[in-house]
Amino acid sequence: MADFLQVRGLKVELPTPAGWIRPVNDVSLRIAAGESLGLVGESGSGKTMMALALMGLLPVGARVSGEANLFGDTKLSGEAASYGEIRVAKGASAAGDVAPGRTDLPGRNLTGLSERGWRDVRGREIAMVFQEPMTALNPVMRIGAQIAEAVRVHGAGLDPGEVRRRVLDALRRAAVPEPETRAEQFPHQLSGGLRQRAMIAMALAGGPRLLIADEPTTALDVTVQKQILDLLDRLRRELQLGLLFITHDLGVVAQVADRVAVMYAGRIVEEGPAQEVLRAPRHPYTQGLLAASPTLERGKLRPIPGTVPQLTALPPGCAFEPRCALRVAECVRGVPDLRVPQRAASQNHAARCILV
Repeated sequence: MADFLQVRGLKVELPTPAGWIRPVNDVSLRIAAGESLGLVGESGSGKTMMALALMGLLPVGARVSGEANLFGDTKLSGEAASYGEIRVAKGASAAGDVAPGRTDLPGRNLTGLSERGWRDVRGREIAMVFQEPMTALNPVMRIGAQIAEAVRVHGAGLDPGEVRRRVLDALRRAAVPEPETRAEQFPHQLSGGLRQRAMIAMALAGGPRLLIADEPTTALDVTVQKQILDLLDRLRRELQLGLLFITHDLGVVAQVADRVAVMYAGRIVEEGPAQEVLRAPRHPYTQGLLAASPTLERGKLRPIPGTVPQLTALPPGCAFEPRCALRVAECVRGVPDLRVPQRAASQNHAARCILV
């Protein structure tokens, strides 16, 4: 299947009192329509900053380089086709921006968009479900009004009846029970699971082709967590959405991801098919994450010693070297490339380690 998003050599730099830092450093990844990519790593590894770069929501003063290319739409059928009707064609916008409603975006580099261009892409082509819905939702607006706002932004000229219909359709698609009642309620009147479903409905309201879910199940209990994961997986398959699922939980990744990219100190250190990465990790950091993950079979956990290094004081070579039990002298001489073993059964599984 053709890629919908291709990121190549993406760098994000932020100004700090100690100088410029790179929370996202030379990152490359790809996502096809209907495919789920799990982005895994500890807090501070750069996962959320990566997502914000793809949404055009970086802090003021950030510098971005590299490429994040958005490619043409795929042919939709069935429920995905009716879902695509949410995109309302309008004529072209100002030169250099994305035309609202367009579904033919041949290799458009997101890093070069103006703010007006981002407004046309954000929500219509790429949408995001944030980690904590109680802080992401407006506490003084009814749920239906917040979703209606997203519908109007990407469907100017719609009459109130059509807006209402699309709001309720989005809530039903997100498996919100009694959507007419929930649309009239405020966020504090909903449970954590229903608030997260409302966030998913709002993200779907503009008809995006890529959905970024940033730790969407962190604050939920395990039963509701499973329901949200099943919902995202069903939406991905039925609507042919690309899904970038950000998490620190490898158990969650095993349930929702086709492929896994492991991030550490701003770089991708391992990438490959989910089952291969989880069954036979090639990077010591991924091995450490798996050893530190709780399971029913293993009693004692083995935490990774130390912490993610400060971006203002990265080691000269491999960023994981100070915490790695397998480090050798060569690890401090330079940052290794992503490598695939010459005799590996799969050439789609690579790791940024000289031992590979």
